[in-house]
Amino acid sequence: MLDGVFANQMNDVSVYSAFTTGMVTSIALIMAIGAQNAFVLAQGIRKQYNFEIALVCCSLDTVLIFAGVAGMGLIISTNPMAMWIVALFGALFLTAYGAMALKSAFSGQSLKAEARGLQTLGQAVVVTASISLLNPHVYLDTVVLIGSVGGQYVEPARWWFAAGACLSSVMWFFCLSYGAARLAPVFEKPSAWTVLDIFVCVMMWAISYSLWLKVFEQWPVG
Repeated sequence: MLDGVFANQMNDVSVYSAFTTGMVTSIALIMAIGAQNAFVLAQGIRKQYNFEIALVCCSLDTVLIFAGVAGMGLIISTNPMAMWIVALFGALFLTAYGAMALKSAFSGQSLKAEARGLQTLGQAVVVTASISLLNPHVYLDTVVLIGSVGGQYVEPARWWFAAGACLSSVMWFFCLSYGAARLAPVFEKPSAWTVLDIFVCVMMWAISYSLWLKVFEQWPVG
């Protein structure tokens, strides 16, 4: 009987450890400023579709994290052509989005938030999903890196690891989206919107530049 109690306690410790490790691993990877976070920040300041954009981001993370823990990471890491295709489309999309942000920064259009952001819920979902999925770094972080760490645990600890990683994603994106909305009063000045659009442009082009390098370095031959 005592052996059973001790076994259960050890199992609880293992599950707790896996859950917290998943949270720490996930937040360490997703907190880095990148195209996705820059987009969520910008739209959060505009107070447009805060909930929906955060929900799309963390939902996609959840799917990718559980796929990685289930073993999808090995498939992706051994399929360079798939990563090359994602890098190509991601480079094209982020280059175009950065150009639009730069044009917005120096155009004479209205500086009101509602006139500058996404116009429909459908557009918000599509753009958010595109920025999230057309970036190989997302797969490397969630599927490959988080998946490889979580895959070292035995069941059910590995699924608790994945749950912890997903919880960090949910907390991060909702805090970022709604926290950014509190900065809206700062952006009553036209110059602040210009700075924000330039920041978004720089982030999008920085990521796209790294993707273009990958595209040309790994250009398929024959």
